[in-house]
Amino acid sequence: MLLWSRALGEFGTNCYIIACPETRRAAVVDPGQPDPWIRSVVRSEGLQVEWILLTHGHLDHIAGVEWVREWAGAPVLCHPDEVPYLQQPELNLSALWGDPLPPIQPDRLVRDGEEVTVGRLRLRVLHTPGHTPGSISFYTPGHLLSGDALFAGSIGRTDLPGGNLPLLLRSIRERIFSLPGETVVYPGHGPTTTVADEQEYNPFAGGHSG
Repeated sequence: MLLWSRALGEFGTNCYIIACPETRRAAVVDPGQPDPWIRSVVRSEGLQVEWILLTHGHLDHIAGVEWVREWAGAPVLCHPDEVPYLQQPELNLSALWGDPLPPIQPDRLVRDGEEVTVGRLRLRVLHTPGHTPGSISFYTPGHLLSGDALFAGSIGRTDLPGGNLPLLLRSIRERIFSLPGETVVYPGHGPTTTVADEQEYNPFAGGHSG
């Protein structure tokens, strides 16, 4: 899997571009801003965007969706439980910041265990609720895009609409920590980590520090 990343906007949200090395087919994951960097990578690397993949529907992960969809012509994918967040500014928090986003209509809804193909790259959808009800992570052997479920040394917030701490901890322990320890985790904010490191050291998700 090819991968490019950049922290976008005032929230420093990690936007990822992933691609199949054989076909140069690509997906943009969580375009939180209409940032020229996204289009620059797509063009300079000769990529064809097949999907816009959303781990969840908060403002800082979706504000660039329509901009990417406009020039790339790519369909938007999310979990069914996340549709209200894409369409209601009170839930996606854009109303709170004084600039409500127009409703976003997803093109495909996916549930736990389904596969998304990007060229010859296969991504398995893991439903990892707790930060929001429809939060999902995308897994391909060796790599996990975890959204705001799991961070390096931390976990996603659960004090926002739809947040649920016990559910988030269960998602991490049962879904993410069941993956091979060497799996590299690409979170929605902050640096990459591994499943093994978070199992061992994450103080919120069952690990310990020191």
